[in-house]
Amino acid sequence: MTLTFNGKIYAELLAKYQPKVIKTDEDNKQAIALAEELSHKTNRTLEETALLDLLITLIEKYEDEYYPIGESTPHSMLIHLMDAQGLEPTDLVEIIGSREVVFQIISGKQEITHEQTQALGKFFHVDASLFEN
Repeated sequence: MTLTFNGKIYAELLAKYQPKVIKTDEDNKQAIALAEELSHKTNRTLEETALLDLLITLIEKYEDEYYPIGESTPHSMLIHLMDAQGLEPTDLVEIIGSREVVFQIISGKQEITHEQTQALGKFFHVDASLFEN
């Protein structure tokens, strides 16, 4: 069975949520909340997926303009993702390996191996290349 995109349903979603160019942090928070709601929805329709894609584009545009990320390193990305999720180094022991290795990586004294990049990508649900040099 092939699903087809229904323009009328999509128009109804647009009318209901009224997505627009994000100009304030409050607008951004609202867009993020809706995007999270849609992204966690089971059995999301094609129209809801299209709305989610639109919201992600609007959020990225706003954040790129108002909160640009400079050159990042694998280490800085790991620290950022840990901070964003309220994780402690000990939370990564099962993902990366031993406690000592985790603390070496967190402190920047040891680079992240290819295997660790893959595990971190899966754990954080991001592209593993974020952790590669």
